[in-house]
Amino acid sequence: MNFSVEDIIREISLGEDSSRQFKEKMDTAAKLADEMCALSNSRGGVIYVGVKDDKTIAGLTQEEIGKYNQYISNAANENIKPAIYPQTSIIEIDGKLILLIQVSDGPSKPYCTSAGVYWVKSGSDKRKASPQELLRMFQQSSQMYLDETVTSAGIKNPDTGEMAVNLAKFYTFYERSRGSVFSNSGITVEKAFENMNLAREGKFTLAGLLLFAENPQSVKPFCIIRAVSYFGTEISDDRFKDKADCLGGLDDQYRGAMNFLKNNLSVVQETGGSFNQAGRLEIDERALEEAVVNALLHRDYSKNAVIRLLIFRDRVEIISPGSLPNHLTIDNILNGNSVIRNPTIVSFATKMLPYSGIGSGVPRIIKHHPNTRFINDVDGEQFSIIMAR
Repeated sequence: MNFSVEDIIREISLGEDSSRQFKEKMDTAAKLADEMCALSNSRGGVIYVGVKDDKTIAGLTQEEIGKYNQYISNAANENIKPAIYPQTSIIEIDGKLILLIQVSDGPSKPYCTSAGVYWVKSGSDKRKASPQELLRMFQQSSQMYLDETVTSAGIKNPDTGEMAVNLAKFYTFYERSRGSVFSNSGITVEKAFENMNLAREGKFTLAGLLLFAENPQSVKPFCIIRAVSYFGTEISDDRFKDKADCLGGLDDQYRGAMNFLKNNLSVVQETGGSFNQAGRLEIDERALEEAVVNALLHRDYSKNAVIRLLIFRDRVEIISPGSLPNHLTIDNILNGNSVIRNPTIVSFATKMLPYSGIGSGVPRIIKHHPNTRFINDVDGEQFSIIMAR
């Protein structure tokens, strides 16, 4: 760590937050492990040992530093799984020694203590990770994918025995993808769904639910697109022109969103075109298609939030729950890089939606509508595509 004394004094003066933790003393390696585990599961940070909560320097003796270094080694290697690799520095400020422990944003999340607790930061404090947060961390580390998890929805209605599958949609998909009708397959719908990783033990996986269930919102009510067309330029406006919830499977939501856009955006006459010639949408339809598909396929389905499609007088915003995964940046996606958050859903999307799956979606949006901005809101955990009208 290359921290100057001036840097340290300035950081301490800011007080504790989610990346700065002050400890006057350390009691045990186990308690230190709790703090380091929380930082590793969040975005990393620095523990300042020998600093009081009120930001004054208490200082440490050489004997304490030696003991605490042993705590750090034990905590990092024995009390946290998988092991972490913190860096330490001893800094002298006004004749007093403090110990800095820098903990990185962990690359192998989630981390737990030897007691089996998964800690995360919550402001300047820590708390146990929620089931949704654990799912996200497992997903981000590619140890599991959320769209493969089993839901509570059976593919048969337990009361009537009728299929909860949209059979017409499934049969059409099967014929299009396999080149033969399902009735010639020799297997049941239930077996087909298990073979395709869309169900397990009679229950829909999340992918199966969102792709082929008759009523996915009965189980996942937040898995919709909420569309609003405003008169003005602010979301706080009291009046709106039009409003709709796009429901059903992902392909139904896509069609609903595109219809809403076409009904609420202006049509522009082509230059040199005849009076009777059909115009074009003020925002290229190909760019809008890519933006809607991107939201549906790459959103974080562990978050209980809807996709928002907002039309303002000067722009269209499509806001997806979840920031970019696995440290992707805006520059990465502009250059065609991608990390697939929902691989099972994506694998079916090429036959159900206008999606290629080769990382070309964002470059194609820019090609067809250059006046587009992308915002990766890590703190707010959402990703926005903003297209000027």
